[in-house]
Amino acid sequence: MVVAILSNDHAWTYNLRKEVIQGILNNGHRVVLLLSYGDKIDNLCEMGCEFIDVPYERHSTNPIKEINLCYHYYKHLKRIKPDIVLTYTIKPNIYGGIICRLLKIPFIPNVTGLGPVIESKNKFQKFAILLYKLALKKAKVIFFQNKENQEFMYRHRMVSGNSCLLPGSGVNLNRFVPQQYPPDDVVSFAFVGRVVKEKGIDQYLEAARVIREKYPNTVFNVCGFCENEYYKEKIDAMANQGVIVYHGMVDDMSEIYSKIHCTVLPTFYPEGLSNVLLESLASGRPIITTDRAGCREVVDDGINGFVCKQRDSADLIKQIEKFISLPYEVKMKMGLAGRAKIEKEYDRNIVVKAYLREIESI
Repeated sequence: MVVAILSNDHAWTYNLRKEVIQGILNNGHRVVLLLSYGDKIDNLCEMGCEFIDVPYERHSTNPIKEINLCYHYYKHLKRIKPDIVLTYTIKPNIYGGIICRLLKIPFIPNVTGLGPVIESKNKFQKFAILLYKLALKKAKVIFFQNKENQEFMYRHRMVSGNSCLLPGSGVNLNRFVPQQYPPDDVVSFAFVGRVVKEKGIDQYLEAARVIREKYPNTVFNVCGFCENEYYKEKIDAMANQGVIVYHGMVDDMSEIYSKIHCTVLPTFYPEGLSNVLLESLASGRPIITTDRAGCREVVDDGINGFVCKQRDSADLIKQIEKFISLPYEVKMKMGLAGRAKIEKEYDRNIVVKAYLREIESI
């Protein structure tokens, strides 16, 4: 069979979908990728994928560019005639779903989060819900990453057919392995993710400033790409002041996890299921995160980490101080508890098997 994959980013496609793609290839099927070129495309082609470059811009709201993207999806899908299309994230789910419906191609969307537009109660939300209804009506099955997203879509009648709840994107348990817990003469934290407001970076930076003044034997790392100039300047300034250590984009997070004691993600972004938290727990590192969909599923308060309130720097500081005060053995046990949870519930092989089962049923 020919399996086409519509996705929004070369790195996420490689890092989070590689095992699914490899499983499809191993079963003797062709895999054709439709997304914009990036350096990870070369890795995917070495695996055996075929690649079609499409003009994708994640944050674009320009109608002409969006129509152009739809045109490319339509043109290429009509030409290659795939037996099934897999889509990830909002634009591929909506545009790809509508085009697959027009061309009568079976497709499987993966709802990796609702996104800010769906969460905001305004005219744009109503329009986005309408588009989703059009796109998902003929989906073979819809994969969700958290129950709250699934219930929201059923409640708003965006979904009427079969759906399945996956453990997010899962974790490659051989790539992210338990790291030896470092000595805590210096307690090190890390924010990992896109440096944007919705990920809680302001709360993290405020906590870093307050905690560093009170506890000089702490380190606050920031790993991720700054998506606008405001945060780039703010991050650089705080790094120059010694408040944080900024690593920029990190290809291999294993080295970072080996040196830190806890991952902090005070996000209020509409997550599907946070891969950062899954990978941190798989590495044997406790987490501090918010009580919201995409995060609450993996944090067991007081067992493998702590829960903080959204958009609340004071509460985040409180939870970080709580963690600092724990005995070394307790911190280490929290990390081991996190690894045990990931092994039991979030193995990426669960995701691979779900996709292969649906593909082979065609």
